Amino acid sequence: MAEQMGTRYLPVLMALALAGAAPAADAPEGWQARSPREEIRPRFSYDPAGGRNGSGALRIEGDGREGLDGYWFKSFPVTGGRYYRFSAWRRAENLEWPQQSANVKIRWVDERGRQALDDRPLVEGFLNGFTPVAPNEYPRDGAGKAGWTQVTGHYRAPASARAAEVELHLQWAPRGRIDWSDVEFREAPPPAPRNVRLAAVHLQPRQGRTAEEKRRQFAPLIEEAARQKADLVVLGETLTYYGARQSPAEVAETVPGPTTEYFAELARKHNLYIVAGLYERAAHLVYNVAVLLSPEGKVAGKYRKVTLPDGEAERGVAPGSDYPVFQTRFGTLGMMICYDGFFPEVARELTRRGAEVIAWPVWGVNPELARARAAENQVYLVSSTYEDVSRNWGFTAVWDHAGRRIAQAEDWGTVAVAEVNLAATTRWRSLGDFRSKLPRHLPLVPAGKVFE
Repeated sequence: MAEQMGTRYLPVLMALALAGAAPAADAPEGWQARSPREEIRPRFSYDPAGGRNGSGALRIEGDGREGLDGYWFKSFPVTGGRYYRFSAWRRAENLEWPQQSANVKIRWVDERGRQALDDRPLVEGFLNGFTPVAPNEYPRDGAGKAGWTQVTGHYRAPASARAAEVELHLQWAPRGRIDWSDVEFREAPPPAPRNVRLAAVHLQPRQGRTAEEKRRQFAPLIEEAARQKADLVVLGETLTYYGARQSPAEVAETVPGPTTEYFAELARKHNLYIVAGLYERAAHLVYNVAVLLSPEGKVAGKYRKVTLPDGEAERGVAPGSDYPVFQTRFGTLGMMICYDGFFPEVARELTRRGAEVIAWPVWGVNPELARARAAENQVYLVSSTYEDVSRNWGFTAVWDHAGRRIAQAEDWGTVAVAEVNLAATTRWRSLGDFRSKLPRHLPLVPAGKVFE
């Protein structure tokens, strides 16, 4: 259907858009005010003294009616095959869902004004020589300053593209108001690669009963990951609990504590990040946690498991309630633990907060869920499990944006390592860069209304 909308129905859609087009008094040259239908048209105006630095503001306002939809439009000439960078600043008021209501859309068109064919690589490759039309691009929200949010994108134009049509939207916000300022669309160099080596350890720490005996079993494998130049090494869930024949409360430690200090020193020694799964004691509470240790030899953060299976709840483990993400030298990292992956909400919330990589200490899980969490969020997923590969119940592996295992540990006492480029765009047929669409197209449900 998405492909059909890009071809069969394009003339109708363009006609509808043009029917709602009109110049706004004093608007900068080339900018037009448009709406899909005249009866849902919001108010447009231009404030020459407005904007982030007094450079002028393209304004759109709702009038209190539901379902209004309008956008400022301008066409920028491009040369097919070259790279371009879009940037704009946005200030929004009275928007319940700014990620949907205040978005930018870029459409590539050819010399005839039709959507350009897309010659850029797709994750699944081309099918029977068929080349789809180029999907719309959605620049992402970035830094904020003094009430203004920067919206940016970096793209290679399809070979047949001759123009990029930029739309600055206000959608579905009855009393919303948006000022758009400092809009730029310029040719730019290709984006620099952001290569990172992700590793997961495949080990059941069977030897010994004490925390010290358990954690020392991981040291040689962390060293092996370092030898393979890993930037991040993910270890198993509750690793001091495995085979200890003690309760979660009996093995729980403070964070920082002896085990995090041990792994922090290894992280410093090998100049990499480590994610270790533990039971944490915080006063009278016990949590299942994933702890991030930094190359500086410090606790850089922790995540407390939000979803608890019966076995943990019945043993007095408490659930966490937050979804932190952490800035590392290679990118933004999120963490989740085992049962979290059986539900889409945890990985989705981490992604919404900017996670590019999710570390996942997991006892065992349906591997199709790992594939889904990676693909539906367009993140790299690094899972360390206690399951043998013969059981087909979770893998120690690295999963890419398409949900494929790009590295996997087959034998106990080995490490899975994969190098990925966090700057690379994964493009799907008819959807293009799906990750950029996530904040714009997510179904939004008010808090407390997910289940009735």
